[in-house]
Amino acid sequence: MKALLLWPVMPNSFWSYQETLDLAGLRSTNPPLGLITVAALLPPHWELRLVDRNIRFETDEDWEWCDLVIISSMIIQKLDFRDLIHKGLSLGKKVAVGGPYPTSYPEAALEAGAHYLILDEGECTIPLFLEALERGEETGIFRSPEKPDVTQIPIARYDLLDLNAYLAVTVQFSRGCPFQCEFCDIINLYGRKPRTKTPEQMLKEFETLYNLGWRRYIFVVDDNFIGNKRNAKVFLRELIPWMEQHKYPFKLITEASLNLAEDDELIELMVKAGFVLVFMGIETPDTDSLIGINKVQNTRQSLIDSCHKITRMGLQIMSGFIMGFDNERPGAGQRIKDFIMETGIPQGQFSMLQALQNTAMWNRLKREGRLIEGLATFHQGAIMNFVPTRPVEEITEEYIEAFWEIYDPVTYLDRTFRHFMMMNGWRGKSDRKLDQEQWRAFRAIMWRQGVKRSTRFRFWWNLLIIALLKPNLVEEYLATLAIGEHFFSYRYIVRKQLRHQLELLKQQRLEELGKEVADDRDSSVAELERSPEVALK
Repeated sequence: MKALLLWPVMPNSFWSYQETLDLAGLRSTNPPLGLITVAALLPPHWELRLVDRNIRFETDEDWEWCDLVIISSMIIQKLDFRDLIHKGLSLGKKVAVGGPYPTSYPEAALEAGAHYLILDEGECTIPLFLEALERGEETGIFRSPEKPDVTQIPIARYDLLDLNAYLAVTVQFSRGCPFQCEFCDIINLYGRKPRTKTPEQMLKEFETLYNLGWRRYIFVVDDNFIGNKRNAKVFLRELIPWMEQHKYPFKLITEASLNLAEDDELIELMVKAGFVLVFMGIETPDTDSLIGINKVQNTRQSLIDSCHKITRMGLQIMSGFIMGFDNERPGAGQRIKDFIMETGIPQGQFSMLQALQNTAMWNRLKREGRLIEGLATFHQGAIMNFVPTRPVEEITEEYIEAFWEIYDPVTYLDRTFRHFMMMNGWRGKSDRKLDQEQWRAFRAIMWRQGVKRSTRFRFWWNLLIIALLKPNLVEEYLATLAIGEHFFSYRYIVRKQLRHQLELLKQQRLEELGKEVADDRDSSVAELERSPEVALK
């Protein structure tokens, strides 16, 4: 069997970092970990070609060569996902699909015409798919309520990737999250009981990447790295000597819940193991909203104090913020902006709320008749796909203003400087050298932020202070400033997209109002025509 594995185009979004990638001469932020894990699960005698369409497009020869097309997708990639299915069908190819998007929205894959839907976790459903192929079945939907034992997962096929094209490579330590946030679909996809790999597995994956020559960031893409704190600590204690022995060849990033601040030992282990940045879903500083979405783990202690503690102990924070929760009070955008400024968090993943299918929120809004069909696009330039409890225009305008101001270049440089000045400057001793992509990005921001823009004085003065007082953090500091370039341009896109959607919404409402007026007029005329007085006349 000759299989062509395709990863669809990722639209410009918070996570794409497109402007920053262009400065560095890179093509994509992260590779498709799910797809290269699928590749490792397929029969060894199969011939495989993997194409990440964010790196390059497949050729006509690729399509002619293959017997089967396998496409994985997240929701944000849905347009290219559909187009790839259609192209495969038009060329007479068998098309199999999987990943978070078709698992949550199987009807989309069916409507597009995919032959095989390999849903849920592939370790359980790929064997079912392969058995169906052996039987000669032309179509099939493969699901499994079982959760696989992640200690049996093979190492992903990193050898299929063009590693030079990526900012960070992805690995996974665990699946699942113990919390029950109403808006999140993680527990639907992977369950509430975190399943972890063994330290031996993880070190083999790190060794594989090391031997392939990888020396940049590794993103440990767990839903919640500390979902099982005990196992996380066991892994970290094994990882620390490996990193020391290999002279810290990677900088590590992960996602974790804010209750990380409650465990000093865990933070210390993460820093000693080479973690430099952690993404945290803070969502909102409004306690009432946090309770309403069942994110009670963020209400046990001061959010600001928790963030400051994590930062002071040596981890940069990247945070998630959302507007549009039920019973949200006016001024939410300003409160989120103030929170980001007070904590100094450079990157705030800031969006308006979207209801994901089959989440507790989706089911509740469906019962309440508040879902809006056809609006969900799931990125920062999208308005909500449901009717909120305050005017959507008010929420959107607050959001536009806050997003614009948060990513003003002067504002971004100021809080990034404050954030890094708060951080512990310890980093493990590394012999890793800056590569040409990093030098290219750093030269570009020195020109843009240090010469071209009004930030020039702040840039050089702040950089000098960081170099003198936090020399071990200079590389990460410059990298964070380079990331800012993406947001400086992306905020224009977000504002334009949202203003356009508000205008479309306004037009739609005017059309609906006009239709209601016309219907009322027609009804009144009909009633008059039926009245005896009109009949006599």
